[in-house]
Amino acid sequence: MLKNKFFLIVAILLVFFVVYYTFFGGNTASVDGLEATINPATYGRQVVEKRTEKDQFLRTNAESPILDKASFRGLSYFAPDVSYRVVARLEPFADKTQKLVVSMSDGSEEVYEKFAHAVFSLHGEACRLLVVKLENTYSILFRDSTSGKETYGGGRYIELDPKQLTDNHAIIDFNTAYNPYCAYNPRYACPLPPTENKLPVAIKSGEKYIAHE
Repeated sequence: MLKNKFFLIVAILLVFFVVYYTFFGGNTASVDGLEATINPATYGRQVVEKRTEKDQFLRTNAESPILDKASFRGLSYFAPDVSYRVVARLEPFADKTQKLVVSMSDGSEEVYEKFAHAVFSLHGEACRLLVVKLENTYSILFRDSTSGKETYGGGRYIELDPKQLTDNHAIIDFNTAYNPYCAYNPRYACPLPPTENKLPVAIKSGEKYIAHE
């Protein structure tokens, strides 16, 4: 009887560990304390929820750039894809006072602080992007081979979550890539990505571009 109980307990523990690893194991890996891997199904639902919230904001908020809110049916997006969420190695600038003068879509200029270069691999391609800082916001302004085709020709933006940022690494989630307001309303002036931030890969992630009036 004791032997049977022992094997029953072992079996229950094995089932527990298999279930835990299957559903939660993807969330345990880390790099410099950053969450490196996540559960794809849970992640996909979170991305869709945030997109729904943004569409609601654009449809109803007075600060939305959408002019014809009554006919607005939501933005167009690539399907959530966790493979476009990468951990990048940061190469900070030794000189913390370096600035970047960014051209705006209306011909004016804006000055950003150069924060670091983010180096990572995406779908087998080596990539390098300049991360800039304006006040307390860390951003990447970029173009890729979808720009002007499936996505906005003026480029897209990613804002880095300070919680997913350390001195040496950062999580870059291209599923959060978004179009600037000037893509939907010419009254807005938007910063243009620096020349060095043209990626050699197609970023089929984040917002697509369909003109809205």
